[in-house]
Amino acid sequence: MERPTANDDVNLSAYRPSLPLSVLNGKTSSGGFDESDYYQCYGDGNSMTSRPSIALSGYETLDAPPQYDFYANSQAWGRKRRFRPSLHQLHGNSEDDSKPPMNGEREGDTSEDEDEEKEPPPEPTRFGWVQGVMIRCMLNIWGVILYLRLPWITAQAGIGMTWVIILLSSTITGITGLSTSAIATNGKVKGGGTYFLISRSLGPELGGSIGLIFAFANAVAVAMHTVGFAETVTDLMREHEAVMVDRTNDIRIIGIITVTCLLGISMAGMAWESKAQILFFLVIMVSFASYIVGTIMPASVEKQAKGFFSYKADIFAANFVPDWRGPEGSFFGMFSIFFPSATGILAGANISGDLKNPTVAIPRGTLMAIFWTTFSYLVISATVGSCVVRDASGSLNDTLSPSTPIDDCVGLPCQHGWDFTECINNKTCTYGISNYYQSLSMVSAFGPLITAGIFGATLSSALACLVSAPKVFQCLCKDHLYPLIGFFGKGYGKNHEPLRAYLLTYIIAACFIIIAELNAIAPIISNFYLCSYALINFSCFHASITNSPGWRPSFRFYSKWLSLLCAVICVVIMFLLTWWAALIAIGVVFFLLGYTLYKKPDVNWGSSLQASSYNMALNHCVGLNVVEDHVKNYRPQCLVLTGPPSSRPALLDLVNCFTKDLSLMMCGNVVTADSSPSAVEKASSNSHISWLNQRKIKSFYRGVVAPDLRCGVNMLLQGAGLGRIKPNVLMMGFKKDWRSEPSIANNYINILHDAFDLQYGVCVLRMKEGLDVSSPPQSHVNQGFDEGQDSINTISPGSLIRTSTTSSVSVDLEPQHTTVFQKKQGKKTIDIYWLSDDGGLTLLLPYLLTRRKRWARCKVRIFVGAETDKKDEQKEEVLSLIKKFRLGFQDVEVIPDIYQNPQPVNVHHFENMIGRFRVDSNPKQDSDSDPPRQQEKPWMITNQDLERNMAKSLRQIRLNEVLLDYSRDAALIVITMPVGRRGSCPSSLYLAWLDILSRDLRAPVLMVRGNQESVLTFYCQ
Repeated sequence: MERPTANDDVNLSAYRPSLPLSVLNGKTSSGGFDESDYYQCYGDGNSMTSRPSIALSGYETLDAPPQYDFYANSQAWGRKRRFRPSLHQLHGNSEDDSKPPMNGEREGDTSEDEDEEKEPPPEPTRFGWVQGVMIRCMLNIWGVILYLRLPWITAQAGIGMTWVIILLSSTITGITGLSTSAIATNGKVKGGGTYFLISRSLGPELGGSIGLIFAFANAVAVAMHTVGFAETVTDLMREHEAVMVDRTNDIRIIGIITVTCLLGISMAGMAWESKAQILFFLVIMVSFASYIVGTIMPASVEKQAKGFFSYKADIFAANFVPDWRGPEGSFFGMFSIFFPSATGILAGANISGDLKNPTVAIPRGTLMAIFWTTFSYLVISATVGSCVVRDASGSLNDTLSPSTPIDDCVGLPCQHGWDFTECINNKTCTYGISNYYQSLSMVSAFGPLITAGIFGATLSSALACLVSAPKVFQCLCKDHLYPLIGFFGKGYGKNHEPLRAYLLTYIIAACFIIIAELNAIAPIISNFYLCSYALINFSCFHASITNSPGWRPSFRFYSKWLSLLCAVICVVIMFLLTWWAALIAIGVVFFLLGYTLYKKPDVNWGSSLQASSYNMALNHCVGLNVVEDHVKNYRPQCLVLTGPPSSRPALLDLVNCFTKDLSLMMCGNVVTADSSPSAVEKASSNSHISWLNQRKIKSFYRGVVAPDLRCGVNMLLQGAGLGRIKPNVLMMGFKKDWRSEPSIANNYINILHDAFDLQYGVCVLRMKEGLDVSSPPQSHVNQGFDEGQDSINTISPGSLIRTSTTSSVSVDLEPQHTTVFQKKQGKKTIDIYWLSDDGGLTLLLPYLLTRRKRWARCKVRIFVGAETDKKDEQKEEVLSLIKKFRLGFQDVEVIPDIYQNPQPVNVHHFENMIGRFRVDSNPKQDSDSDPPRQQEKPWMITNQDLERNMAKSLRQIRLNEVLLDYSRDAALIVITMPVGRRGSCPSSLYLAWLDILSRDLRAPVLMVRGNQESVLTFYCQ
């Protein structure tokens, strides 16, 4: 590339490689995506035309500049999604002819783009923060309580206490609004509203339960607002003497008809529903104006008879203090009735999927709605309490007669020329704010406008709840957290309207409309809303307190401690309102929480509970650093060399028997290959973890890539674990085919030596049928392990399942084989051959096995060796020691003939076993050639090696004869493993010892050797 000339400044754009149009436009050729364009535009600056003979392999890629596509989970319509270059592309070997896939591409994804001329999918209706959130929230907050119960609450609690109720409710909703804003701005928000926010913050356990509760609360709220509307219509009908059946049944009939009409509007689509909401909003604004004008106008005689006298200081003073009446006459009784009128703050968040920009619209619209509705509540309660007395008869004949002594007149109206003494004393007054629910209509300049406002407020709130509940429930259904509800999650049309969920909400609302009593429905909703608000605030607090780097809300005006305080207040108020309803709500939450914890749904949303679990685990691990190891707290923490865990299930099942819920278990897998993306993927694939989880084995998994098995195991031995939570016992399978591959067998023995050098205990399991059940045996991975076929293991029915890994690619898990260690062992025996003291590990492992139900009925027998004349003394000594260890083992047998010579036929068999590894030479030659032999072929056995280890060899042969005699029908044989001295015992001789010791035995044989440090103690400190 020719360098451009310049006088003073250098134009950097002249050096920038030009981007091909196909990349800029995201278009592809007819043959699919032209990757050469991608690599060329981020190459080394040389164009394809300047190097026609060199084909780009994908390794000439330079770092790509930041792009939206690199971080998005989806792609825009009409263009190919671009991917960030992978790390392997940036630093891989340029001599590799293969072209690596771009980071994020799926294997086998070769489908071509759709035809460019095809029209884009229809854009669904989206709303801004005013129409989508603020107006919707205000309409939902301005409900039936505002028009029909706020004057009555003012009469009961007084203006002062009513303001306390309003401000307390607004404080709760305001803090909840701040918490909601913080959660909503911590990432892209989709449909599902409150459920989506809580579930993605706290996880599916609490999110799922609150999603159901909140959806149900919204469905019941539909009934509450509809009943308020039906009450108003019924009262109007009664004023005109139009009655269908009676007042209660009239409310039911009108309510059912109304909710059916609302269902039709909501099912017509969000566009129609939004237009209806705007109309309702305008009607409510006009009704408010009519009310304010009415309070200023002089009171007519008819209004005075009903208790309205315009603004009077004495009326304000009298109504400022409480006057509790009836069974609901208490602060929390009034609060429980009023609080649902402040709970519409989530109406905008509940349709988050229909907003243009939820992260901006939800905070701005919600907080503005809370401010203006709180202001309106305060104004209306103060004005109505300053204009209308508590009790009035409504009769024009109850004016104060000049002949009536002023002292005989009861009540504040006496000072304004009216005498309501008779109805006050008899408690028969039908007007006044304590008795007349339609007081706002009476005060208004034009009463029908208040009636229209009631219609608008109740119908808009009912409509908002009727839309919110199905949207929340649909998102819950799509997550598949609970059974039998997926049917209701299906969406229809361009907005994916949940028509089935609409019908379910309609049925629930209709059932509660039958109650036909507003004061009975409102407290039920209060507890469910308070429970939802408590969890929203707790979600914000929990996400903040975990200090997760992923918690980065763009809305900063919140406090985690205020959120926690508000969550506690919500729970306390739940019990103060209706304790039995609070217990039911919390009980439902815990029941659904327990179900979700039990089922463990396959979802991962990066919740704050996950961050909290990490913090707790990290803090506990760090805390263990200051705790010194003590023999009383010793636990066998096993590093199990399984290779792929599914290939040796018997080894896993045995170790799981004595580590489950007790100690660490870590599966190690060594992939013997050069470092490459495919090898790393094979070692670290999540399918191994999925297989372990499906088998319900609590174990960690660690895979490494190494040039040979010994090197990889060494990496695991030294690097596995965290702090004091690290393996101390190496568990591996016996290598059955050691004679056919002496070099690999030598590596196998060197692994044992490496483990002893690192102060590990070592256990080797041998089973007659072998351990490796992979088909074919995975000889290219972990070649030092047993490769015999497991002929008796069976595959569980239906165990071949599919799972999704982090790359979203569905993969088949290996089948689940049933092993002998998964079955109940019955009344068999566990035979322990405690022939050498290794610190007690040989005794501890069988003891841990007997604590499991499947091994609990097995009888434990301990065999020890002794001279014939010291047989009784040895037995007493071992029994006394075991009693002090409190292991509960009672059966001790002393084998005096353990020191006898083995039978010649078995000795001959052993000699044949090692015959191919023998080096025939005289002692002088043997001594001279020893160093070269150890370096070139360390598995070869010289006469000197054989003589030096003759006693141990004969002992292993004899022990096998004893095992065949005493433990032919045992469930498990545990025996102290012999140790071969490094440099003195060739690897083939050592493996021959292990082979001859455990051969021809039907029972599994576990050869155990501790690290010669005590793991048992009989002291209490």
